[in-house]
Amino acid sequence: QLQLVESGGGLVQPGGSLSLSCAASGFTLDYHAIGWFRQAPGKEREGVSCISSSGGSTNYADSVKGRFTISRDNAKNTVYLQMNSLQPEDTAIYYCAASLAGLGSSVSLFSADFGSWGQGTQVTVSS
Repeated sequence: QLQLVESGGGLVQPGGSLSLSCAASGFTLDYHAIGWFRQAPGKEREGVSCISSSGGSTNYADSVKGRFTISRDNAKNTVYLQMNSLQPEDTAIYYCAASLAGLGSSVSLFSADFGSWGQGTQVTVSS
């Protein structure tokens, strides 16, 4: 069974940091770009960051550039999202997703380019 599982979410104060993980089981992430998306209450899902299958290319939403860092360890079949200088507006459910076949070299932030999704992990930034 193909599965992506996010972990690492939680409650953090403004200015704090969290590190999210996205672990795959049932398939290898080697050929997939992996994206992180988030959805806040009452808002549409938005692309946050994406990393190509090789890890050589990355992409970030303007709202997180300079604060978030995406990385991957294909040997562990896991992708990470390091989030620093978190702000209340970063509060959302964060999802990871694997790109559709043939899009491994892409660093798209469009959800339509992704086919397998995790269940999400809640990130809450509040004092």
